[in-house]
Amino acid sequence: MTLNLSVLTPNRIVWDSEVEEIVLSTNSGQIGILPNHAPIATAVDIGILRIRLNNQWLTMALMGGFARIGNNEITVLVNDAEKGSDIDPQEAQQTLEIAEANVKKAEGRRQKIEANLALRRARTRVEAINPKEITRKLCRIIMKLCD
Repeated sequence: MTLNLSVLTPNRIVWDSEVEEIVLSTNSGQIGILPNHAPIATAVDIGILRIRLNNQWLTMALMGGFARIGNNEITVLVNDAEKGSDIDPQEAQQTLEIAEANVKKAEGRRQKIEANLALRRARTRVEAINPKEITRKLCRIIMKLCD
């Protein structure tokens, strides 16, 4: 059994296909969605969407929005989204370095908030390029919880 996943931005359809499973970053943490999941609507955080398709994991950088899940249909409406495979690693790393520098030199509450949001977006794009690193981070977290 599969899920029908649609990822939409204001300008385009990023994904519209069947998947086996997803892991979605929400404002209250990550949730895994398998077929026959209970219906929910949730806010989507800036973070990684992990998609299992043909027993392979794919990643997508999501820039916040909301999702509706029900009847094996998942609709994710976000401000922006990029498939990890479409992100230029050098450009993403440069953007991350610039964002880190901007956080350090930000002055005032508004500048600090905007700089931190830009940093979260940049980190998410870099993480989407390297899904194995995400898996390693999750394993480290789980191991710490088990100690």
